[in-house]
Amino acid sequence: MNKGKNMIKFNGIGASNGISNAKAYILKDNMPKIIRKIIKEPQTEIAKFENAQKIAAEQIINLKKKAIEKLGTEKAIVFDAHLGILMDPEMISQVNNKIKLEKINASFAISEVANIFKQMFLSMDSDYMKERVADVTDVTTRLIKIIEGIEIKDLSLINEEVIIIAHDLTPSETSQLNIKFIKGFITEIGGKTSHSAIMARTLEIPAIVGVGSVVFDILENQMILMDGNSGEIIINPNTQIIKDFKEKTENLKKTRKIELTFKNKNSISKDGWHTEISSNIGSPNDIESVNNNGSDGIGLFRTEFLYMDAEDWPTEEEQFQAYKKVLESVKGRVVIRTLDIGGDKTLNYFKFPYEMNPFLGYRAIRLQLDKTDIFDIQIRALLRASAFGKLAVNIPMISIIEEFKMVKERFKKNEKKLKSEGYKIGKYELGIMVEVPSTVELADKFAKYADFFSVGTNDLIQYTFAADRMSKSVSYLYQPFSPATLRKLKRIIDASHKEGKWTAICGEVASEPMLTPVLVGMGLDEFSMSSTSILQIRKIVSEINKSEAEKLVDLVLNVETQEEVKKLIQLFLDKNNILL
Repeated sequence: MNKGKNMIKFNGIGASNGISNAKAYILKDNMPKIIRKIIKEPQTEIAKFENAQKIAAEQIINLKKKAIEKLGTEKAIVFDAHLGILMDPEMISQVNNKIKLEKINASFAISEVANIFKQMFLSMDSDYMKERVADVTDVTTRLIKIIEGIEIKDLSLINEEVIIIAHDLTPSETSQLNIKFIKGFITEIGGKTSHSAIMARTLEIPAIVGVGSVVFDILENQMILMDGNSGEIIINPNTQIIKDFKEKTENLKKTRKIELTFKNKNSISKDGWHTEISSNIGSPNDIESVNNNGSDGIGLFRTEFLYMDAEDWPTEEEQFQAYKKVLESVKGRVVIRTLDIGGDKTLNYFKFPYEMNPFLGYRAIRLQLDKTDIFDIQIRALLRASAFGKLAVNIPMISIIEEFKMVKERFKKNEKKLKSEGYKIGKYELGIMVEVPSTVELADKFAKYADFFSVGTNDLIQYTFAADRMSKSVSYLYQPFSPATLRKLKRIIDASHKEGKWTAICGEVASEPMLTPVLVGMGLDEFSMSSTSILQIRKIVSEINKSEAEKLVDLVLNVETQEEVKKLIQLFLDKNNILL
């Protein structure tokens, strides 16, 4: 690449919307090569390692606190995994043994053990486990830098407008970004579902990822123009390009200004059809964002974060207080999902059995119906909280009718016992997550027993196409626009409506602007999403005639590919002058 003053254009993967124009800040790796040294006093090196662990733990806990404030509880949970790696007995034992037996320096021992762990994760079939390599690198690099006295860069100290250029951004680095000065970032690796991309969307800053090694042809302080939607990057943009992009930015600002007028409005289509647009949350701490964005309610409260943040199984009282706080703080309906643990979400105080494919194994309802004592504690807390708001309870990973019948029986049993103890139980609804194909096939049967359906499209899509959504090699098969996906959604919604029940979508599909007309046409009762997407989707709903959207549904269900679906939706948007 020409590194002069000439204007240069190239592209990456647009991972977080927005347009920025600022100078480049090159985030260089300041880690020197760690050399093996033979030492005389192993105990001194072990003491260095132990001291570094203590300092690292304090730093990670502080990073988690900052992340909760900036990003919310759900996104900050990654730091619990970092603490788990830091305090992993196997890792500690291997480092100590290397120092003692080989009489080598602590930094080199940590580096060697880190490589063993990383190779182990890389050799696994699970793409989720392969992604843990970044977490191991983050933690062990921190330890080595503490021991070696190397500066750990604090990106929160940046005090001028810049676009960060990096190989990748670790969770530690992303949590430090001050959006007043960090106008976006561009990385060599990564995809739309990588940690840094998700964090960028939460922070609402532009991001372009997966650019490749060409990213490091960008020079420090060069002017960069980036479009996080298209993935376009322009180095040394000329006056006309800057002018064009400024106009584009102004149009985006105008759109955002219009969206803000929908904060306190109902979610109603152009021809008077009503839906609910609600928020996904992971903690009572997320309520402020819910109310700031004019949410109709809570479409998904992920209770697993109450368990993952705890040192032991949370008590009935601890859970009751959390559920009560949310129900009292929100005017609309609150859908609380029971413990969805397992797969990629584990607990420090509970050992899951080893499984070749934990995502299809002992998790969610399968664990709950096995550990009924734990499940009953949560059920009691939920039932007690039902007296304080409009509660709906959602059961994850239901795949057969018998499971849901057992759940209903446990709720009845606990309700009867609580009433005998003098507790007041309010009205509540009991529904299921629709995430697996078997549940879709039996949707008409499930609708006779469940009060509502909540579709987890992230899992439903990957199970439908047998394609891990975290895998780059099969990412082309993660197809939310596919007629196969849309037919399933239509079938689910129709089955619930036939029995007088309602359906929500709480996966990524709910916040995809281009799919909004299709979901309106299907009569989706509730969209649930990150709070920051609510106003955009509500505005789009208000511009749609449901009767016209129903015709669009007929068209998209009868084509063969998702590209054909996208073209039909774009024609609909153009015809109705709907700008996304």
